[in-house]
Amino acid sequence: MDYLSCLIRFYKKIIILCLVAVFSMSVIVFAVGESDMAATKYPVVLSHGMGASAEILGILDYWWGLEDVLRGEGADVYITSVNGMDSSAAKAADFKRQYLEILAISGKEKANIIGHSHGTIYTRYALSNLGLGDKAASHSSIAGPHRGSVIADVVLGLVPDSLEWLVADTLDFIYAFLFGDKNPDSLQNGYDITRDNMINNFNPNTPNVDGVYYQSWAAKIKAMAVNARNWYFIGTWPVMLLHEGANDGLVSVNSAKWGNFRGVEDASWYSAGCDHLNIIGQPFGITPGFDRDEFYLDLVAELKNMGY
Repeated sequence: MDYLSCLIRFYKKIIILCLVAVFSMSVIVFAVGESDMAATKYPVVLSHGMGASAEILGILDYWWGLEDVLRGEGADVYITSVNGMDSSAAKAADFKRQYLEILAISGKEKANIIGHSHGTIYTRYALSNLGLGDKAASHSSIAGPHRGSVIADVVLGLVPDSLEWLVADTLDFIYAFLFGDKNPDSLQNGYDITRDNMINNFNPNTPNVDGVYYQSWAAKIKAMAVNARNWYFIGTWPVMLLHEGANDGLVSVNSAKWGNFRGVEDASWYSAGCDHLNIIGQPFGITPGFDRDEFYLDLVAELKNMGY
């Protein structure tokens, strides 16, 4: 019995030591995986682009888990969702409603806006023309068409005036039926991002708001990789290259510049570049040569260090 008792006590000690070791490792892993590097003073608000919503078809996450990445490093993150196809003004009005709700929920007087594509445009409109200017700390623009896009010019130019209503009504039906848009306006959305409208109408009437920090990044395809990652821009990239120069398939580098221009993301040397979707982690997180998570963590960490 004495031998058996000693053996039992021995195994109990082994089990206790193992449990202590497992617990210690869990604490270490948790500590390494969580930090406050992205814990900004004000919450982060993500605003999607044209032709989509925060959850595309109610299934696909537009930001491909970016919100969780930022939250895991201390950020308070919120996502807005407006009509995929609508005028900049209409999207801005819907964004304003959601933005004010976010401020109320967070208890903060301001927020940091990060917009992608058309999400950079209607958020600018909301700041400048809908009274949100004093309620924003910063505005970060990712691949935004601030000077329009030749693709919008071409698409609208290909459709005869007599058939515009038919094309517009068809798109409106698709976005209302499949995407859940409420009273979409696809035709106006297209006109709003033409180069002529953005340069000669929108920008002069949407000046930057004093006290808001504006910064921007562009994306760039270096080469068209047929049957590879950016094949879906095989028709648009060369058209833009001819008319606007370096581009990401939908927005040129020059058009993406707004406020403090931070540079061009074109991924590692071995890649075909970083296209309009890669820069937000699409499609499906496949972005060879471009570390989406690192890019946005650095962006938000810098906002934190700036006091935003």
